[in-house]
Parts: sequence; structure tokens; C-alpha cells
Amino acid sequence: MVRNGQKQTVKAARRPEVRLPGLSAWEDAELEPDGDYDGLEFLDAGLAGQDGRGSLFVDCALRRCALDETVLAKARFLDSVLDGVRGVGTDLAGASLRDVELLDARLGGVQLHGSVLERVLVRGGKIDYLNLRTARLKDVVFEGCVLVEPDFGGAVLERVEFRDCVVRGADFSGARMTEVDLREATELGIARGVDALAGAVISPAQLFDLAPALAAQVGLRVVP
Repeated sequence: MVRNGQKQTVKAARRPEVRLPGLSAWEDAELEPDGDYDGLEFLDAGLAGQDGRGSLFVDCALRRCALDETVLAKARFLDSVLDGVRGVGTDLAGASLRDVELLDARLGGVQLHGSVLERVLVRGGKIDYLNLRTARLKDVVFEGCVLVEPDFGGAVLERVEFRDCVVRGADFSGARMTEVDLREATELGIARGVDALAGAVISPAQLFDLAPALAAQVGLRVVP
């Protein structure tokens, strides 16, 4: 990126540095609303349909857990790892994730609207219909994953990177961006909100691909 004759660098996102202590096995039958979970490993747990809204997870690992319709609205995840989780309709509305790694997830219809993500790494896996409307993302990295029709409508993105990932049918309507790096996305498809890309950085090839949408946004007709 060049501005006023000088090359401008893009500030890199700060990645989480999760160092889990020795973990104890979670042995309860179900999650509880407003539960307090510290230093626990949830291994192959069937959490589908359970209600853990408002819970606090500190230094925890959720590995290969089923999260279909699990209610975790307004839950807080701190210094934790979610590895190989799967599910449809997981409710994380208004949740807070800080220093969290989400690895190789297979999720669909995840509700993260109104959430706060800070120093979060999403690596590998596939997430369909990710709802991040009005969320706040700071120092977030999407790496080597597939995002199908993610919704960033009205979200605030600061130092967010898309690296070696596929983004299809994204909605950025009304989003506000600062230091958002899209250059290394292997596929970048934007269905709505190309006018909200101010504050983002794209590659020359991506500019060519987005040219029709950008022309339509300003009412420009291209006639051979």
C-alpha cells in the first residue's frame, strides 16, 4: 500500500499465546448456566442442547465436543482452546473470547452476533453461515479455514487477518475496518458491503476480481 509516495505497512494482528496448565477431566453430566470452569478438559463430550449461558471458561480445552444447539450466550472463554469441535446452531451471542484458539472446527449457523473477540486464532476447519453481526474483532486471525457466507454486518474489525483461507459470499454491510488484511485469502467473495472495505488491504488480483462489484456500488457502467 502506497500513500503520499511512501510505502505503508499493515499492522499484524497479535496472536493468542495459549499455554494450558495440567488439566483435570470434566466429569459432570451437563453444563450449568453461569457455570465456572477452570483448568478443565472437555474430551469427546456430548454437549448438544445443553445450557451453559453466562459461563466462564478459564484455561480450558474443549476437544472433539458436539455443540449442536448448545447455548453459550454471553459465555466467556479466556486462555482456552477449542479443538475439533463440531455442531450446528451453537449459540454464542454476546460471548467474549480472549486469547482463544479455535482449531479444525466443523460448525454451521454459529451465532456470535454482538460478541467480542480479542486475540483469537481460527485455524483450519470449515464454518458455514457464521453470524458476527455487530461483533467487535480485535487481533483476530482466520488461517487455513473455509468461511461460507460469513456475516460481518455492522461489525468493528481491527487488525484482522485472513490468511490462506477461503471466504465465500461474505457480508460486510455497515462494517468498520482498521488494518484488515485480506491479501492472503486464497478466495475472496463478497456478496454485500464492498463499500465498507475502507480500512482493508487487498491485492491487485483481488481488486480485479472485485471490480464488477465496486463498479456497481458507484453506479458505473462498463460497456465494451
